[in-house]
Amino acid sequence: MATLPVLPAHTDGFDLVSLGALVIRLDPGVVPFAYAKDLAVHVSGGEFNVAANVSRAFGLKTAVVSAMVDYPLGQKIESEVRKMGVTGIYKRFEHDGVRGPNMATVYSDRGQGLRAPVVFYNRSNEAAALLDEHSFDWEAIFAKKVRWFHSGGIFSALSENMPTLIIDAMKRAKKAGAIVSFDLNYREKLFRSIAKEGEIPQEIAQKILSSIVEHVDVLIGNEEDMQLGLGLKGPEVATHGKLDPSSFFAMQSTVSERFPNVKAVATTMREVKSTNHHDWSAVLWYDGKAYIAPTCSLDVYDRVGGGDGFASGLIYGFLSGKTPEESLRLGWAHGALLTSFPGDTTMATLDQVEALAQGSSARIQR
Repeated sequence: MATLPVLPAHTDGFDLVSLGALVIRLDPGVVPFAYAKDLAVHVSGGEFNVAANVSRAFGLKTAVVSAMVDYPLGQKIESEVRKMGVTGIYKRFEHDGVRGPNMATVYSDRGQGLRAPVVFYNRSNEAAALLDEHSFDWEAIFAKKVRWFHSGGIFSALSENMPTLIIDAMKRAKKAGAIVSFDLNYREKLFRSIAKEGEIPQEIAQKILSSIVEHVDVLIGNEEDMQLGLGLKGPEVATHGKLDPSSFFAMQSTVSERFPNVKAVATTMREVKSTNHHDWSAVLWYDGKAYIAPTCSLDVYDRVGGGDGFASGLIYGFLSGKTPEESLRLGWAHGALLTSFPGDTTMATLDQVEALAQGSSARIQR
């Protein structure tokens, strides 16, 4: 398996460009929504989270390509994108004052103790679902150097236009010399929402996600994502512990056979003791070799965005010329730190991430 030919840093262009939907997340904290009186507002979206983290914590130049509605919620989102140092490249839509189109809303409480977090959506008439392959001038975007391109599975499920948009962008990114990554993020409820009568959501997901992964260099996803989202055969996930990487690595020969273009596969591993206490690790399969991060115990404040935090650190490691093991540890450390902050994007510094990656804090179990 070939290694990643990462482009050198360049003053003109972007280190990373993400394509995805920007959303508002409403967060009542530990209070269930039915009893909530106050809601914190977070700007989110898996692809944006990665661009924001790579910019804010790691100091690289990033952009997010997305839909934007010109109304107050859009203004809130644009402000947060700028605050995180991310360049916004938007297809703009006017709001009709009544029905939209809208910036999507995600509702997610934090849970507490034995009470799990609750997540649900309002993606009705979402502007991002109206995007298609004609929405952006990719030639202009890739005219300057782009070192890495990233998108994700949640975005791919918003409408029947999304796979064509994502694949077209990935082809152009690869032609421009960029590494392409994709976070599977398999969510059956989203694919169910676009299924027509008589269609099976999982079969739709497997067709869509497989067509996208054929153009991917770095795949983020666990063995369950790969089995359910890609239809790959593998060990029964339930028969292995959550922190046992054997079933993940056992699937990699299957991944290589089905998707020979994929050069690296990585994921987090999490054993949930309670909503606020997790054991945390991560694994990477790269160039035919297996890498395993340490295991640490997390005191979780807000788990949303931890996976995006992991992807961000991993991508930064590769872009910075780190070894696979160093890149994995940076992803592991940043994802762990992100769960200690409110909201979906990072408040960590590079020094904090590097210190944890090198084992200076947290209760690391050798």
